[in-house]
Amino acid sequence: MTVSRVFPRFEDKWVMVTGAGTGFGATLARRAAAEGANVIVHYNTSASGAETTAAAVRELGREALIYRADIKSWADIRAMIQRAWTDTGGVDVLINNVGDIATDQTTWREIDEAVIDRVLAVDIKGTMLMIHEMGTRMLERGRGSIVNIASTVVVRGSPRAPQYAAGKYGIIGLTKSYASAFAPTVRVNAFGPGFMETEAILTRPDWNSGRKERVLSQTPMGRIPAPEELAAAALFLATDDAAHMTGNFIMCDGGYSMIGA
Repeated sequence: MTVSRVFPRFEDKWVMVTGAGTGFGATLARRAAAEGANVIVHYNTSASGAETTAAAVRELGREALIYRADIKSWADIRAMIQRAWTDTGGVDVLINNVGDIATDQTTWREIDEAVIDRVLAVDIKGTMLMIHEMGTRMLERGRGSIVNIASTVVVRGSPRAPQYAAGKYGIIGLTKSYASAFAPTVRVNAFGPGFMETEAILTRPDWNSGRKERVLSQTPMGRIPAPEELAAAALFLATDDAAHMTGNFIMCDGGYSMIGA
């Protein structure tokens, strides 16, 4: 989707987005560029997607760098963060978007130790180490903002994939812990998107065999949005407009998690 330049909330800043080769991460990277940011596009396996995202950033007249790293590896994270600071002179915003939602799992009965370890390694360990390594450098520099992409699953749970809910609950704990540790120099917040029309959702067997209709019936806004409709709200937490917000978790799910909905 083409994105035009909009209000420049990130003019001449460097924004790093993890998992930016596909899905919501790619949308966040494009939106940040549309708002004036130079963007570091991280990927692990989606090399072609990362190139596409970077090309979209450059079409908006901004710089784009592409880095590959396995978020489960502390060594990979350390090397990537060091490279980011060497190449840019300092990262202003980190968006921890990458996560494993166990898309191949349709019920809790399919759970096994390997998928538990994989999901928690990405969603909790990986997010924690990204915050730790980037936040340390931001503190030394004297400024910065981190936004962790969580999920509304922390309100409703996940009978499909309990380990996914556990991982996203963990992100809330990491957000509050590091927000306290880094205050007042570096702000750390979390954003909880609801269901979006990403490829990962649209191709899931359970989504196409009744779950979409159930979700829609429980969503007061009555529709499932495209990622582009949520990106600006997520990035808001990293802007100066949110300068007095840290340790917060905000949701954008069309009312799906609203009590009594």
